[in-house]
Amino acid sequence: MLGKINPKQIEGMMKKMGIAQVSLDVKRVIIELEDKNLVFDEPDVLKVNMQGQETFQITGQYNEETKEMFTEEDVKMVMQKTGKSKEKITQFLKENNGDIALAIIELK
Repeated sequence: MLGKINPKQIEGMMKKMGIAQVSLDVKRVIIELEDKNLVFDEPDVLKVNMQGQETFQITGQYNEETKEMFTEEDVKMVMQKTGKSKEKITQFLKENNGDIALAIIELK
């Protein structure tokens, strides 16, 4: 498509159009979604500035990680409030979408 255009010429044309890009030395990128995370290890990341608007381009392989609905601190708090075992509370929270208030009420 571009034929044998010199990369310096492309860079010059982009600069004239107000576009600048910088390659970033990135170790890891995590995109947090509602129910999971997309984790890119060692991705190629370009920061592009186009007329004052910054965007990032991420290229590479990613893994999906499921998001926990509750934390270890949540479990400890419910243990303090209810006196129930960690295993019982963890199971209850998994079955009830991490609803901490419900766990305290139902397990008390």
